[in-house]
This record gives sequence, C-alpha cells and structure tokens, in this order.
Amino acid sequence: MAKEEHYYTKFEEGKFYHIYNRTIDKKTMFANDGNNEFFLQKLRVYLLGVADVYAYCLLDNHFHILIRINENMSNYRLVNQIEDTIDTHIIISKQFRVFFQSYALAFNKQQNRFGTLFQTPFKRALVNDDDYFTHLIYYIHSNPQKHNLIGDFRNWKWSSYKGIISIKPSRLMKDEVIKWFGGEQEYLNFHHSGKYLLNDNFIIDDF
Repeated sequence: MAKEEHYYTKFEEGKFYHIYNRTIDKKTMFANDGNNEFFLQKLRVYLLGVADVYAYCLLDNHFHILIRINENMSNYRLVNQIEDTIDTHIIISKQFRVFFQSYALAFNKQQNRFGTLFQTPFKRALVNDDDYFTHLIYYIHSNPQKHNLIGDFRNWKWSSYKGIISIKPSRLMKDEVIKWFGGEQEYLNFHHSGKYLLNDNFIIDDF
C-alpha cells in the first residue's frame, strides 16, 4: 500500500516527485490505445507548463509519472495572472486536479460510466536521493512486467522506456535521463540487467 505521507507530500519548486495513482474500483482506466494517447495529451496540456516529465508508464488500472517542478514559477504566475501569494503546492495540485478531471470526464462519457474514476488524493513521493532516482526510473519502466501484463517490459508500448532513446522530438526529458545514467548504453544495460531488481526500500505500492 502507499505510504501515508505520499497522500500529503507538498510540492516545491525545483524538486522531483513520483506521481502514481489508480482507479477507485481497480478496474481499467485505459480501455484502448486512444485512451492512453488522450491521457498523455492531457498530461502535456496541464502539466508541462509547471513541470518536466522524466519518466512515465501507463498500465491497465494505474499509472506512474516522474516529474520535476519548475525551478521558478514566477513566469507561470505572471502569464496566468496568479498572485505571488498563491503557494506553489496549490498551483501544482490544481493542475493535477483539472488534468485528472478532464481525463475522467472523457473516459466516463466514452465508457458510459458514472462517478469518480481516480482514488483521491493522488499519491506523490518526494525523490531526494540519487540512488532512489536511478532505481525509480527502472521501477516505473519495469512495472508492466511486475504486474504480469507483458513478458518483457522493454516492449511495453505505453512507457517512456523507448521514448528516452528515440531520436523523435518530444517534451520528455530524455537527454537528461541518458546523461544521468552515463550514456545510452549504460541506460540500456541498467534496464537489461536482472540484478537491478528493486529491494523493499524502493517498492512504492502494491497496485
């Protein structure tokens, strides 16, 4: 289960966070590829103005996202006419709320579904340790295999694993991730090697 503090962690400028959540009834939140694409589209719309995305994975009934909040939110406040007195945590929380609401409304309409889709509050964990950061990227990418959704997580379509090494332009912070691992081959080797299975210190949830 999620640690209690992951329900109340405050967002601060310049810091990394692991965002994760699932559906309230543990049923699917991605019924088809179009749902996955729509979720990522809404992520770009509502989050990329306030944070950068370093890794993500969309599964059948939950998701994981690794983000870094903008170091300076002053320009965002200015452009969006937000008072300086409004706390960064409130701004980020609102963006996530409208992101999830936007997706849920569309999904419910498509699936003839009613009511809340996501668990609330959504979970977020501060990432403030280098080793944790490295293993978390692996953890996020390997999640489909962990949940027996695919035999080899490297073939999962809806994660950032392949996007990070792709030459196609994207808003994903792929250059920064590759640099963090020490190069593309080191990134691939880390994900390939079975010895990097996460221990209990890095297990975040039991979705």
